[in-house]
Amino acid sequence: MDFAPSPRVSDLRRRLGAFMEAHVHPAEDEVARWLESRPDRWAAPPPQIEELKRRARAEGLWNLWLTEPGVYDAQAPGLTHLEFAPLAEIMGRSPLAPEVFNCAAPDVGNMELLRCHGSAEQKVRWLTPLLAGEIRSGLALTEPAVASSDATNIEGRIERLGDHLILNARKWWVTGAGDPRCRVLLVMGRIDPAAPPRRQHAILLVPMDAPGVSVRRALPVFGFDHAPQGHMEVHFENVRVPADHLVGAPGEGFGIVRERLAPVRVHQCMHLIGMAEQALALACRRARARAVLGKPLADQGGVLERLADSRVEIDQARLLTLRAAWTLDTQGATEARREIAMAKLAVPAMACRVIDRAIQIHGSLGLCEDTPLARAYAWARALRLADGPDEMHAAQLGRLELAHHQ
Repeated sequence: MDFAPSPRVSDLRRRLGAFMEAHVHPAEDEVARWLESRPDRWAAPPPQIEELKRRARAEGLWNLWLTEPGVYDAQAPGLTHLEFAPLAEIMGRSPLAPEVFNCAAPDVGNMELLRCHGSAEQKVRWLTPLLAGEIRSGLALTEPAVASSDATNIEGRIERLGDHLILNARKWWVTGAGDPRCRVLLVMGRIDPAAPPRRQHAILLVPMDAPGVSVRRALPVFGFDHAPQGHMEVHFENVRVPADHLVGAPGEGFGIVRERLAPVRVHQCMHLIGMAEQALALACRRARARAVLGKPLADQGGVLERLADSRVEIDQARLLTLRAAWTLDTQGATEARREIAMAKLAVPAMACRVIDRAIQIHGSLGLCEDTPLARAYAWARALRLADGPDEMHAAQLGRLELAHHQ
């Protein structure tokens, strides 16, 4: 198990880091001010983001997540998950970066799903513009009426009517659905209630402008609305789409979604490690610069121990996630379930602890938006629920461990 970066990955890390320092980090405050100045934060994306995307693509820092070289994007280097992992960590240091490099959720998972399971027509209509960064997408899984962490509970109905499919569902936490560039939602619904539980569901491509699709409200995360993408409650009322909008075959939805989530969870963990690294760096700078009772915080009791604990926990989490990426590359999603569950269980909890320590070292400054810590903590805490809650991953890991020792 060799985690040493190859020469091309080392070069990409250098170029990506330089781009972040020169263009992405300087734009963060500008984008925030632009959004605050808008009467409607959902009406348009920040123009600075589109310019950064253009620059990133011109510099060959685009679709770095794509594992197939040259097939869907001639510029994509075709990195393995292990090779992409340190790049995802660098992107995690800025809330703007994943989108700037076309490596943002939920688009990456949706593009991967379409790449693996979409028809030729679906790829032309949706995958091509997503890869080009011309549109965005959403994934509609979670429902307020059921425990959606068990996807077999999902109740939204897909019914056939001649050459069309009719969708009725109420979904929430549909990330990206507030963005005016969001053109399509991938919706999971029950299509065959008589089938075994894991063969009842399907994935349906639903254009945002289809009659019967309505975005009802934004769902802020601890007060952060994440505009203009956001997390939305979306209702589908007798939405009628052609039958060829089905991804894969009826009954394959559960398996397709499970396959989609494997690399996404690795990406999210690496983003969180980048956020934790940023929080630790800010904490160190604050500990040196701030004096209490005539001494820097770094000389006060307990501060050094907090910094040391954070350093150990970040490095542990990184190694765990790199191992999950390596297993995903070498053995596939099914065999990597154990390692991915461990990473998804450990990394968000680690990020919460590290960011919380950084907030404590910053004092009241850490509670407001003058630093990125409050926003980072809110997102790290949300990811203990998103893409499967802690309890689900713990249960799966426990079952796998019991089976291993049977």
